[in-house]
Amino acid sequence: MNLTVDIQTASAEPTPEEGDIRSWIGRTLSHCDPSRQDAEISVRLVDEAEMATLNNTYRNKTGPTNVLSFPAQLPEGVPLDMLGDIVICAPVVREEAAAQHKTLAAHWAHMTVHGTLHLLGYDHIIDQEAAVMENLETEILNSLDYPCPYAGHPGLEH
Repeated sequence: MNLTVDIQTASAEPTPEEGDIRSWIGRTLSHCDPSRQDAEISVRLVDEAEMATLNNTYRNKTGPTNVLSFPAQLPEGVPLDMLGDIVICAPVVREEAAAQHKTLAAHWAHMTVHGTLHLLGYDHIIDQEAAVMENLETEILNSLDYPCPYAGHPGLEH
C-alpha cells in the first residue's frame, strides 16, 4: 500500500509520533479495505479553540470534541486517492484518556482509527451502525495490542 499521510501539528499539547499515526491509519485501511492500493489522508492535531470552531461550524455543536472527519468529496471520474481529513483535539484526547483510565497512546490510537473509519464511510448514529463500527475499532485496536476502547464504558460518547 502506498499511504500518504500529511500531519499538521497545531497544538501546544504533546502528540503522538508521526510514525504511530501513520501505523494506526495503515492498519485501519488494510483491515477494512485490503484491496486499496493507495490512499492520501490529512491529519491535523489541534487545540480546543480550533476544534470548538470546527465543531460549531460543521456540526452546530458548542465546544471542542475529540475527533472530526471530513471525507473527500471528489467529482466522479477524478482519479485521486484522497480519502479526506481527520482533525483530532489533543487536549480533549488527554482529558478523556485520564477520565476513562486509559493510556494516552491507546486513546490516541482509538481516535485515529475512529476518524479513519469515518473516512471509509462508517458511522455510529444508528445503533446497528455503531455496533459494526465499535466491533471494527476493537478488532483493529486489538491487532495493535491495545485493549477494547469500550470495555467498562457503556454508552461512551463518540
